[in-house]
Amino acid sequence: MAFLQDAPQLPHPFRSDRVLRSLLDRTVSAERRAALDADLDALGDYALHAWHRTGESVRHKPVLTTWDAWGRRVDRIELTDAWREGPGNTTRHAVLAAGHEAHPDARLEAFARVYLYHLASEFYTCPLAMTDGAATALKASGNAALIERAVPHFLSRDPATFWLSGQWMTETAGGSDVGRTETVARCDDSGQWRLYGRKWFSSAVVGEAALALARPEGAGRGTGALALFYVETMDSGRRRPELAIDRLKDKLGTHELPTAEIHLDGLPAWPVGELANGVRQVAPMLNVTRTWNAICAVASMARAIALARDYATRRLAFGRPLIEHPLHAQTLAGMQAEFEGAFALSFEVAHLLGRVEHGAADPHEAALLRLLTPLAKLWTGKLAVKLCSEALECFGGAGYIEDTGLPQLLRDAQVYAIWEGTTNVLSLDALRGLGDGLHALRHAVAGWTRDAGDRACVQAIHTALDTASAFLDRQGDHRDTLEAGARGLALTLARCAAAALLARQAGWADARGDRRSGAALRRFVQHGLVRLHWPDRDDTALLLGD
Repeated sequence: MAFLQDAPQLPHPFRSDRVLRSLLDRTVSAERRAALDADLDALGDYALHAWHRTGESVRHKPVLTTWDAWGRRVDRIELTDAWREGPGNTTRHAVLAAGHEAHPDARLEAFARVYLYHLASEFYTCPLAMTDGAATALKASGNAALIERAVPHFLSRDPATFWLSGQWMTETAGGSDVGRTETVARCDDSGQWRLYGRKWFSSAVVGEAALALARPEGAGRGTGALALFYVETMDSGRRRPELAIDRLKDKLGTHELPTAEIHLDGLPAWPVGELANGVRQVAPMLNVTRTWNAICAVASMARAIALARDYATRRLAFGRPLIEHPLHAQTLAGMQAEFEGAFALSFEVAHLLGRVEHGAADPHEAALLRLLTPLAKLWTGKLAVKLCSEALECFGGAGYIEDTGLPQLLRDAQVYAIWEGTTNVLSLDALRGLGDGLHALRHAVAGWTRDAGDRACVQAIHTALDTASAFLDRQGDHRDTLEAGARGLALTLARCAAAALLARQAGWADARGDRRSGAALRRFVQHGLVRLHWPDRDDTALLLGD
């Protein structure tokens, strides 16, 4: 019989994940581990089931039915199996609710669940991130009526009462430039606010609620005049007639996620806070959703590496498995080191978020969270694309074949660099966080590396930070050149923070006889920490024609 290559097998995503289990061993108390591990094991089981189901069926996309047979506008969206299973999985395993429990480790434990559930959910985690952000923003607003109305639904552990929330910000006139928002809020004769306008990207349109930016009628122009509103999309089980779904986006990836263009024609709305400074009210939401983005990017890296590593044990080339070829083994080891750095940084941000929210953070950690959140999001977004692309190459031609399920990893990964702020937008945001943030980062790095055994790596981290500081000093007040180098500076600081966190984990693991974290640290540092670009006055000439 002709030779047939074995397909890669996905190991159990929780039981086989040394990096996740080691993190939890170091950070989570034994008293909390039993319940947490039960959820994580079950989510790992579901991830295996989802992987096998993907390999046995044709991939489906959501389908929008605009009209019923009798001409009634229904805007009904048919979802995939994983999306229909989403409310049950989310509530049963506290994927979202756990992050709002009353203890400092709540966010860390919740994001461990997110990490395992993400890919199996077929990006149902996108509206979960929006819902988490909405719950956070409403709680921060102090609006007692809306908190009582919506937050119990958002954090429900019962699928019958669970609600999803959207985040309706992007319009045709502006994405990150929300100051160009054209949606108008008008107050009718009864005192009810209503929204009129068009939202260009709505990733949770199947939900029951949303937070939306709009400009109150008669307000001035610019970002400061925008207000944040809460809306509900359903009325007695039907989609409200004031919300029309124009179409679903045909995207490069995240095919199972129904991203819609919508029109609002008098949709009832309630101000979250004052009728101005809506972007400021959104800020707590963005910190949460950017952390979701980073954790989900890391989850994609983990899946790509797990499949590539398994395949390397199954694929014979030139008389021996790929894993026994030194260059291939080196490639996989390099991918693993980068992944472990990204994992360490993303979960530190998650842990910081929980500690800051619960008032358990050290004095410098609020500024540290402010800086590390955009750094983690922007770096992991770019790295996910790179590692997923490298993983596909590890499969040769099979990595380019659609029904292996592998190309989906790369297509889906591209969204992480776009959602919640592109790399350049977040690089500039990180600049704004450098005031207290750089000092906080240096303070944190000193603590993270205090017990690290590899002093050469620690010295490399401090040297890279010194180089970043020198870059800032050289730019001085030259804002244009500082902004031109912001991406390289952000990547440098992200890698320095990740290396320091790897050093902390390696010190803990080495004391328990595990040398693998130390190996990841050394390889990560060997890849280089500094990514600075020193602007040249002729850079702009590269963009000009003859």
